[in-house]
Amino acid sequence: MTPKGGKLKASDLFVKCLEAEGVTHIFGVPGEENADVMISLLDSKIEFVLCRHEQAAAFMADVYGRLTGKAGVCLGTLGPGATNLVTGVADANMDRAPLVCIIGQASTDRLHKESHQNMDSIAMYRPITKWGTSIIKAGNIPEVVRKAFKVAEAEKPGACLIELPEDVAEEHLDAAPMTVTKTRRAAADHKAIAQAVELIAGAKNPIILAGNGAVRKRAATQLRRLARKTGIGVVNTFMGKGALAMSDRHCLFTMGLQGRDHINMAMDKADLVIAVGYDLVEYSPSFWNHGDKKIVHIDFEPAEIDEDYHVTVDVVSDVADALWQINEEMNNRYEGKLPLFDIGDRAKLRQTILDDFATEKDDRSFPVKPQRVLWDVRKVMGPSDILLSDVGAHKMWIARYYQCEDPNTCLISNGFCTMGFALPGAIGAKIAHPDRNVLAICGDAGFLMNVQDLETAARLKIPVTIMVWCDNEYGLIKWKQQNAFDGRHSDLAFNNPDFDYLAKAFGIWGRTLDGPDQIEDALQEAFRQDGPALIAVPVDYGENVKLSQRLGNLIAPI
Repeated sequence: MTPKGGKLKASDLFVKCLEAEGVTHIFGVPGEENADVMISLLDSKIEFVLCRHEQAAAFMADVYGRLTGKAGVCLGTLGPGATNLVTGVADANMDRAPLVCIIGQASTDRLHKESHQNMDSIAMYRPITKWGTSIIKAGNIPEVVRKAFKVAEAEKPGACLIELPEDVAEEHLDAAPMTVTKTRRAAADHKAIAQAVELIAGAKNPIILAGNGAVRKRAATQLRRLARKTGIGVVNTFMGKGALAMSDRHCLFTMGLQGRDHINMAMDKADLVIAVGYDLVEYSPSFWNHGDKKIVHIDFEPAEIDEDYHVTVDVVSDVADALWQINEEMNNRYEGKLPLFDIGDRAKLRQTILDDFATEKDDRSFPVKPQRVLWDVRKVMGPSDILLSDVGAHKMWIARYYQCEDPNTCLISNGFCTMGFALPGAIGAKIAHPDRNVLAICGDAGFLMNVQDLETAARLKIPVTIMVWCDNEYGLIKWKQQNAFDGRHSDLAFNNPDFDYLAKAFGIWGRTLDGPDQIEDALQEAFRQDGPALIAVPVDYGENVKLSQRLGNLIAPI
């Protein structure tokens, strides 16, 4: 807009500050109180992705932030717009995704009293953000925007909130965006590195546990060096998939599902756990540590206090740099003697798990077994393609059976663990990486929680594929109840729409499968579409209880 008396409108300044932060997309649903910002965006190169629900917008920003390392941005109005954003913002914060949430607010002259849609949004967001504030003076805009992005993107990343009252957005002032500068993360203390190396060298049966932080900030490259240099096997959490390639013989796959799964038994025998980027929110240490293990904790922040997580050495620094230092110290101390351990000792365990993964790969029963679906999905998906898992029984199968070559190619909501994540998240993933195939796998319950944003993908011709596993009930809750109450469960059944007609209603390609041999062809055809595609697969969740009976009780968080 034309400057007033040589001054810049506050909403224009706000948008210029977003541009200075490198923002290219904003996901959201605007309201009356965002009007000035929305008009300012018309003169910006930032693309506003108009969504059908604020929660979906937050999930899009969540995934965009995870994949790019730059804060994803979502926007909503005050009141119900702000409350609708909450679930997606909380998910980003607990799953360590950088996100900046922008909400509108009523004019400052009525915030002190009872007034229409007025509430204390800052207080509401306080438990689910790293930082948040309301801009009560236009001159504060450059500082507030710079701080929100700096805090959101700093390790460990998370969500920040900016509230912009409508009268502040209308002001005029003489100001400019702040310069964006990089902040270098600190290196590890040399004594901690030396102690970590001594513990590793003195262990008899060490194992590496790779968590969420192992797939951020180039940490995976140094983790792979450490595994090969030492000969130590690597287990990943649900969110650490791809930290070590599934094809690497040091990879011992995923922990966190069944209490007596193969890898849990290997963890029981470990005398040293090297936890790399591990968040306790991913999988409680009470499930894998019984007080007899030494622990080297390598992370961006000091270890959380937990009676089942007594850390022997706390290596606090940039994770990639800490691993690099450990690798260099290994070279200095043990040149000519590396690797210290024989990864061949893990070959039998690794092959047992691989054979387990392949057991049902040729099964022809219908409804389709989860193992068969995921075997075929993995065959079709390329190593850099992205799969997003919603939350439900299918998440447990994906966590165990779907393994990855590269970091950040299987995204799971596991810290906050919220249904409705995958469909909108897939849109954010495709915008972040338009050159990759993106597949969201949802249960029929979680799918319908954000189904409205299929229209967003259809309108914008975003070619994401949504696969819905159909069992007509809340399958994971049933599985949990059956395990806890001798096979009994409450009424968890519901009806579904005709998914073929649903796809037609949105004007997109869709197909309901009636046999297991159709999975690969359907996926290939879906990925060829120039817009979103929908595949419905009737799934046999009778396999849930069979897996529990074979491997032990289901103990992973929902």
